[in-house]
Amino acid sequence: MRLDHLSFAAGPDGLASTAQRLGGLLGKDFVNGGVHPRFGTRNMILPLAGDTYLEIVEVLDHPASDKAPFGQAVRARSALGGGWLGWVVAVKDISVVESRLGREAALGSRHRPDGEALRWKQIGVNGLIADPQLPFFIEWESSPEMHPSTGASGDFSLACLEIAGDPLRVSEWLGESVEAPLEDVKVEWVAPNGTPGILAAQFQTPNGLVRL
Repeated sequence: MRLDHLSFAAGPDGLASTAQRLGGLLGKDFVNGGVHPRFGTRNMILPLAGDTYLEIVEVLDHPASDKAPFGQAVRARSALGGGWLGWVVAVKDISVVESRLGREAALGSRHRPDGEALRWKQIGVNGLIADPQLPFFIEWESSPEMHPSTGASGDFSLACLEIAGDPLRVSEWLGESVEAPLEDVKVEWVAPNGTPGILAAQFQTPNGLVRL
């Protein structure tokens, strides 16, 4: 189990403008990811060191976005002005999580701009919707060479996550200590005064730390 990526929902100005704004703050352009037809969303990504990446995701005017939990989650966050949607942990065998949660994972896919298809399974988005401090789980079916972190320069990395929530609650959800997927990332837990979830993330860049 390891941290796979962070998801940021586009604001009312749309995916391209949100990516341009965040990319300007970080000093690095996001690249086009592609459409998730099963979820009614699309994304732009920024590969990071440590086999992780940052995605900005936008809901499409597509029937799938009303049915799929991920599309629902993105739509709801964007309706609030956009911002941090959640964090995602990769697992080697998602059937273990399926057994623990008592339901089946959803199939996910997107076609990259080069035409190659990325495929994965994911589960736990409903948990994220109910309690945004909780991550959801992903098992990649595509080869490691196709992971969205491929091509990271090494100059950009996730340095710290600021999460409003309870690490004991998150550990319970993960089925193991929350330190396991976050061993290489500093985490600052803040008692939530309002809605739990990611408050901010700090990134190490060639120009120093940037907090989003």
